[in-house]
Order: sequence, then C-alpha cells, then structure tokens
Amino acid sequence: MARQTVVLGAGMVGVCIAWHLRQRGHDVTLVDRLEPGRETSFGNAGIIQREAVRPYPFPRDIKTLLSVLPNRRVDIRYRLAGMINAASPLLRYWMNSAPKAYQKIVPEYASLIQLALKTHGPMIEAAGAEHLVRRDGWLELYRTPEKLVARLKDAEEARRLYGVQFEELDRAALIVKEPALSGNIVGAIHWLDSWTVADPGALVAAYAQAFNRDGGRIVQADIQSVQQIGDRWQVKTPSETIEADNVVVALGPWAGNWLKELGYRFPTFVKRGYHMHYATQTPAKLNYWLMDAEVGYLLAPMNAGVRLTTGAQLDRLEALADAKQLDAAEKVARSVFPLGERRDEAPWKGARPCLPDMKPIIGPAPRHPGLWLAFGHGHQGFTLGPATGQLLADMMEGKETAVDMAPFRADRF
Repeated sequence: MARQTVVLGAGMVGVCIAWHLRQRGHDVTLVDRLEPGRETSFGNAGIIQREAVRPYPFPRDIKTLLSVLPNRRVDIRYRLAGMINAASPLLRYWMNSAPKAYQKIVPEYASLIQLALKTHGPMIEAAGAEHLVRRDGWLELYRTPEKLVARLKDAEEARRLYGVQFEELDRAALIVKEPALSGNIVGAIHWLDSWTVADPGALVAAYAQAFNRDGGRIVQADIQSVQQIGDRWQVKTPSETIEADNVVVALGPWAGNWLKELGYRFPTFVKRGYHMHYATQTPAKLNYWLMDAEVGYLLAPMNAGVRLTTGAQLDRLEALADAKQLDAAEKVARSVFPLGERRDEAPWKGARPCLPDMKPIIGPAPRHPGLWLAFGHGHQGFTLGPATGQLLADMMEGKETAVDMAPFRADRF
C-alpha cells in the first residue's frame, strides 16, 4: 500500500516535494490557503541561479554597516521593530558571516546549488513549461571597474571550484546585448549557466498541474491544525480532516510559527522584498535579466512587463508594506534603463524564509516520527525547490542522497 503524505505549502519547494513523492508512487495531498505559486514563489526575480554557489552573508565591514544605518540604501532596509523581533537570529547570522564560519558554509550550500539545473530540467519537461524558460543566462552590471575586477575574482573561483560558467563583458560588448543601457554602466558579468523564467508563479503552477495530472491531490484551504495521533498524522482544514503517515512542512516564511505548535523553536527570520512591473519607453527593449550589483535591485523582462525586484527589508513577516525601498530602486533604475509607466495597481510584497547559518532545513523533525521539514531557503527557494524535492524524497524512502544531508539537519539548532 502506498504511503500517504500531506505536504503543507504550495510554493516552489512544497510543489516539488509533492511531485517527486508522487513520481515514486506515494499517495500525496498538497495543501495551501492559496493556489500553487501565489505566495513567495510568485514574486521573485525568476532566475534559476546555478551561479549562486555562495549564500548572501551579512555585511561585516564598518563602512558598509555605517552606510546601512541611515536606512536609505536600495539593497537593504530595516524597521526597528523587525530588527528587535529578529535580534537573536540576526546576531547569529552576522557571526556566521565571519570568514572562518562562512568558508565552511559555502561548499555545503554549493552542493545544493549544483543540483539546480539537473533537477529543474525533468520537471520543466514533465510540466510542458519550456515556453516559460530561457537558457541564455543573466547579466550582473557594474558601475566601477574596481568592483567588477573584484567580482571577477570571485567568479573565477566559482568556476574553478564549482564549475560555474561566465563571460566578462566590457562596455562595448555589453551594449551589443543591451543597447538601451545608460552610460553609468562600465561592464558586466554574463552568468552563462543560469536559466530565467518569464513568469515564476506560472512555472510553479505548471509543476503543480503536472503533479495533479499524475494523480496528486491539491487542496486549497486554510490549515487549522496539525497533530500526531499514535503513528498517524491529522491535518485539519475547515472542510475536512486529512490523515496521513507523513507530513511535510514546506511553509516557507510561516514554517517557524507553525512548528511552535509542535514544540519546536527554530531561529527563523525573514527578508522581505517588493516588485513592480513597468512598460518600456519606445523603442527600448530589455533583452536580459539585469542586476545593478552596486546598488542592489534587478530588472527582468517578464510576461507581465519589466519586473523590478528590490533587495532585502528586515522586518516582521506580517508588518504593513513600505514602498520607500521600491520607490528608491525605481528612481535609480530609470537612470539606467528607460522604464515606462507602472503596470500594477500596488507593489507586490513577499518574504524570503531565512535561517542564521544561511542553509535550509531539509530532513526529519528531531522528535516526531513521520514529520519532515523543508524550509529556510532564503533567496533561493525558487532555484532549490526541485533539488529539495528529490533529496527529501530520497530521505523519506531511506535511499542514498546525491549530497551529504548532515549540514541541513534540523537538530543543528
């Protein structure tokens, strides 16, 4: 008899776990309050980042820290209440960003990133989603030669250690690819391996539809409670109680709060982000995904228009939106590329689920047999969803995994 599993959370991570389990013959129900791909996975930059072998560390040099204090930067903003609320995990994050600790984290993190393309590929094919995906990489823009040179040293190391492919573009080569860019940009790195997605939410929805076509069940409902009775699990929604052998918590930014009900206190915090879509000024056309690396925002030519995504805002998960960071990013972006009018009625707001050592939790819960955890992917849940699905399915079936999963154990906290 097939094992029964309920996956909580229908973002990229949860959908991919459900798909992998269903591919192996499990009886799987996917539960979320919204349709698949409509929360955090909806609003990201839409890059499957094969080049992102290093997680984002917390700035440690005094000059950068002092520049953050006035709270006017584009790449990072904060609210005092959010900083106080997350003080302990943020302090641990800062400590893990020290060179010695960070050097240990990078190869562990990179082991997941290296699986990104080979795990997305079969899912894209199964979902019939090739029309959403481009395989020509993205551009990381620089305004000063010195910072471009420094970044190229990092890129060379990433190529040597992790097989990341890239090309350096001087101003002339860059303008061939993006003729509408302003003179502020002196050069770029063209990351060649990474794939881009013209509608991130639609890709998650396509993966979910493939799961559903293969016999998986999708329930759109609020989760009222999760409890273990004997060796079985019960997930209650307003309309039914779903029983299962296993429950997978893939609730992204909400996972930490939900798991408190079961006695777990994981040091979760969020980095919030915003996006807005724009028209372009005729005859300008944006050809590639562009990151203004020295400022900290990204422009992406998506189906809905040119999407501008902001950097990080440190705040409480459910705090009211603050459009100032988006407004600041838009002002700078208009000086780089000729954006037209806004296309959305209001900015979209989401939150990246983070843990203080920059790595996700993937694996069994320490004290509850049949409870499995997959959250805390930070900036890379969209990139790492399929890899997480494959790895967790292997763990649940007692099979050997493609990478060492010890660095991602829940009991490390």
